Amino acid sequence: MKFSGVWLIIIAAVLWGISGGIADILMEKEWEATVISFFRGAVGLIFFSIWFFSRFKQSRGMSVKLVTWSILAGVGVAGNFTFYFLSIENSSMAVAATLMYTAPIFVLLISFIFHIERSTWFKWGCIGSVLIGIIMLTGAYDLGSLSVGVIGASAGLAAGLSYAMFIFGFKYASDAGKPQTSLTIAFFTFSIILFLISDQQQLAKAVTSGDIGWFILIGVLGGGISFILYVFGIRHTTATTASMVAMVEPVTASLFGVLLLGDALTIPQTAGMVLILATVTYLSKNKAASPILLSTFIILLSF
Repeated sequence: MKFSGVWLIIIAAVLWGISGGIADILMEKEWEATVISFFRGAVGLIFFSIWFFSRFKQSRGMSVKLVTWSILAGVGVAGNFTFYFLSIENSSMAVAATLMYTAPIFVLLISFIFHIERSTWFKWGCIGSVLIGIIMLTGAYDLGSLSVGVIGASAGLAAGLSYAMFIFGFKYASDAGKPQTSLTIAFFTFSIILFLISDQQQLAKAVTSGDIGWFILIGVLGGGISFILYVFGIRHTTATTASMVAMVEPVTASLFGVLLLGDALTIPQTAGMVLILATVTYLSKNKAASPILLSTFIILLSF
């Protein structure tokens, strides 16, 4: 079950990456990011609510632990989406993505402080490998072209912390009760938060617009199916591993842009994608390796 858990999270991350591509399409049509995020979660909530009520007898038992962690997961997802877009607006896509994907560092530090997991050189090596890949993929290594402000940097780190929050939230909520219950509570919380901060006129306009199909699709893939897979997957893996293998998301988003939106990849971006995928594949096999071999592998791929 350990291996299947990792692969369920990888598939969920692939669907998140596709959702990122759909979000790009909608933003080019001048839809606000918070409106897109709301529909992504609200359509997901419809999925989870149907699942919840279809198994009401199994779902009705709710402990304080389940409700608390589910709400924290919902706040984490809402915070992740909101702070990520705020970071993009106040810095750049490269800075926002790089800072948001520091989430594995926060997850491992929290796990180490609270004795949830052991801190090992292998885990830190994998995190370093993923971060190098993200920097290469986003172009954040080109410091001269980056525009970084206090708000942009703070929002990017807040997005990473929010990412870590929803990882732990879903991890402990899934241990405390049924997945349909935790998902329904989490995305109900998410939908309330995003509804309050979104442009109400755009929300109403989106329902009757010609783009409603895109909004439903991003909700089905990026909210409904992906988070069902994620919650089942995180039951059978550690929070740190889940945070690292989910880095397949930016790779999928980049490939979506290349295949469907006509984007082009540079050599460093391609190398970054290879590095991320190699690390995730390595983790999915769950083999122990020496830090020296892993470090050598990272350096070779980086050049």
